[in-house]
Amino acid sequence: MKNKILVLGAGLVSKPGVRYLLNQKDLKVTVASRTVSKAQALVEGFANGEAVSLNVENAEELKQLILANDIIISLLPWVHHVKVARQCLENNRDMATTSYVSEEMRSLDAPAKEKGLLFLNEIGVDPGIDHMSAMQIIDSVEDAGGKVLHFYSYCGGLPAPDDNDNPFGYKFSWSPKGVVLASRNSARFLENGEIVNIEGKNLFLNPRTETVEGLGEFEVYPNRDSLPYKEIYGLKDALTVMRGTYRNLGWCATLKAIVDIGLVDDTPRQNISRLSWHDLMAGLVNKGDGDLRLETANKLGIDKDSQILDRLEWLGIFSDEQVSQRDNYLDMLSDLLQEKLYYADGEKDMLLLRHKFTVENADGSKDLITSTMIDYGIPHGDSSMARTVSLPLAVGVRMMAEGKINLTGVQIPITRAVYEPVLTELARLGIKMVETKTSL
Repeated sequence: MKNKILVLGAGLVSKPGVRYLLNQKDLKVTVASRTVSKAQALVEGFANGEAVSLNVENAEELKQLILANDIIISLLPWVHHVKVARQCLENNRDMATTSYVSEEMRSLDAPAKEKGLLFLNEIGVDPGIDHMSAMQIIDSVEDAGGKVLHFYSYCGGLPAPDDNDNPFGYKFSWSPKGVVLASRNSARFLENGEIVNIEGKNLFLNPRTETVEGLGEFEVYPNRDSLPYKEIYGLKDALTVMRGTYRNLGWCATLKAIVDIGLVDDTPRQNISRLSWHDLMAGLVNKGDGDLRLETANKLGIDKDSQILDRLEWLGIFSDEQVSQRDNYLDMLSDLLQEKLYYADGEKDMLLLRHKFTVENADGSKDLITSTMIDYGIPHGDSSMARTVSLPLAVGVRMMAEGKINLTGVQIPITRAVYEPVLTELARLGIKMVETKTSL
């Protein structure tokens, strides 16, 4: 058994997964973090846990830690995953992450297979639970002789309705900068047999609306490139393959305005940290002596009384408040969002994941299968984001430790031997999809 587990990173989503592994008494879990106090808080009270300090930029320090363990979990920012993976490859260690497989990570597939190593990626929530729950339905449809004609998969981390109390309808359970940077992504999907391409600048231009029973209406915008999932999921008959992101109503128009103003630009500039938000905005919208809100409305081509401008005014970008000590607009905006859109103590987040399948059965009849997960954070406890990201990872790593995943190379959790036990264990932990079927 591979019972020595190294967890790199002790950030916002780490705790539930680390605690799950610590509760497996035959595992020894070492948590490494630049801020060792964060690691200590995760392992406190567990005899099989250890906290160590690590600067991931120190290659020798990282190597020695990897050599002392059997399975390496990277919960570091995604930019470090390949660095860790190369060390794992060099030192014959298995690895797991919750992040998307990058091209660099994919390039390690063949050498990892040669060495009999498993690098399990995309085993969080999105990506992760979305893959596993989708494949469970796709496989069951095909087992019954049917085929999937249309597939939509939407996911979003949002405030629970009771704690949705700001004009943006959003609070940050992870890096604001990461959320804002996603606004630059172009998108591509297949719908009714046609490939749809959306430039990054137009990502928020025409959001769809989706009603979720018991929760109301949400906006949906497309999530990156959905086309590879036709092959990844084996959707050979599908006319539609689209993955998207849920947000509360008004988010897309507001983020589009923020993009159009120029606030997601991360070009370094001198002396801008001396400015107030009012003065910085005045420069961005070329304000003369007129009203800043009106000039912003004119630049955006919207009405001065628009709710978009109400949200921006609430955020504080028309105020005399000093900007943060940064050298670019993106970081300044991220700091302001972090300051205003936060979860207060005791507030709950919500993770909403939904798949919709139009299925043609073996007898020619058609069904709409809807599979939905609505998961809430625990007041004064773990957030839903932390639970749904780190618990699938931890369950997968436990299976790796027990030798129950017979795979090598760079993998994602789309095989029955992986997704069935992981989804079963997640259901035991209270994280589960609920299915409905309607005849069409």
